[in-house]
Amino acid sequence: MPWRLLRFALSSKHPEPRMFTRHDTLKPTYDVVIIGAGGHGLAAAYYLARDHGITNICVLEKGYLGGGNTGRNTTIIRSNYLTPEGVKFYDESVRLWQDLSQDFDLNLFYSNRGHFTLAHTDAAMRTSRWRAEVNKHYGIESEVVGPEFVKKTAPMIDLACGGAPILGGLYHAPGAVARHDTVAWGYGRGADLRGVEIHQRTEVTGIDVVGGKVVGVQTSKGRIATTKVLCAVAGSTPRILKMIDVRSPLYIHPLQAMVSEPIKPWLDTILVSGSLHIYISQSSRGELVMGASLDPYEVQSTRSTLDFPEGLAAHMLDMFPFLSNVKVMRQWAGMADMTPDFAPIMGKTPVEGFYLDAGWGTWGFKATPVCGKTMSWTVANDRNHELITGFTLDRFRDYALTGEKGAASVGH
Repeated sequence: MPWRLLRFALSSKHPEPRMFTRHDTLKPTYDVVIIGAGGHGLAAAYYLARDHGITNICVLEKGYLGGGNTGRNTTIIRSNYLTPEGVKFYDESVRLWQDLSQDFDLNLFYSNRGHFTLAHTDAAMRTSRWRAEVNKHYGIESEVVGPEFVKKTAPMIDLACGGAPILGGLYHAPGAVARHDTVAWGYGRGADLRGVEIHQRTEVTGIDVVGGKVVGVQTSKGRIATTKVLCAVAGSTPRILKMIDVRSPLYIHPLQAMVSEPIKPWLDTILVSGSLHIYISQSSRGELVMGASLDPYEVQSTRSTLDFPEGLAAHMLDMFPFLSNVKVMRQWAGMADMTPDFAPIMGKTPVEGFYLDAGWGTWGFKATPVCGKTMSWTVANDRNHELITGFTLDRFRDYALTGEKGAASVGH
């Protein structure tokens, strides 16, 4: 390290402030307790403090800030969904994403890339046309393109794809990527500066309910009195819901991803193939960020497997044969909390004062800002925000599902 830089780093005249305040003890009472210090939980805390003036908030995290699915995804941002509810919801999220770096005074490395959902069959092309029409109806920039446009945008691709030729696909120009851990830091720091307390290494062990209403939260550091609890813990949701005797249709599958060694930039766009079960983009550091579909077994685990990179690498070489000598640097797994209709569960629950933000499966990162905005409004006003009325828990009781499966393609 150059002496000039080292001297600056050690100088008491230029101290670097801590990103977050450390809180060793819990207060006896909070207006709102948020379980989960991932992107969604921290975003809700941030907007509750900034937009609604509620600052007596405690965010509880069993592990460390951003250590769950927020730090275990592939950072894709888009709004080209299939249902009216999904399109309007995610479009608002994309709008919020574009100003976040300025809001936080922190570089999120937000990069507009364009997003392809590749079609290898006639049926996939029909779904692309369907999605394009729904998107255009709500003012979302999406269009059906042919293989020539795909090749022009991604010249290194092999359109034959090992026997599954690319017939075209859905191109979504606003598709983007951002640095996931910085998003958690930005929301966390913004909430912390406004008086929100973030307690890491603090496990929720129980939730006190009296007369159908939340009255407190039991933790590994003691009890908290509160009348409002927001749960945003992704794959750990069933464990929390069991504490208040609420059932949900969630099922948990591991979702794995991996990155390559850094290589010279060559891929400017985001590519997704539902037939090959892969998605890929290139990071600002030159790494290829790659993922596939959910693991086929239901288990709450973040352990990665050898089978995953073997299968994913084979499909990657079908699409990009020239990558045969590129090394895989690391892989990881997250826990995807899936719903039967591939749409989230948001809003109020049968227990008064308990709010749920779950069921994000493989698409939770892109919804981080809009989840924070809508859930903070819901908690502050004790009624569901208009953008999440299609995502409530009672839709499963009423058989009024929001069928988003056709827009999921693969985990991304």
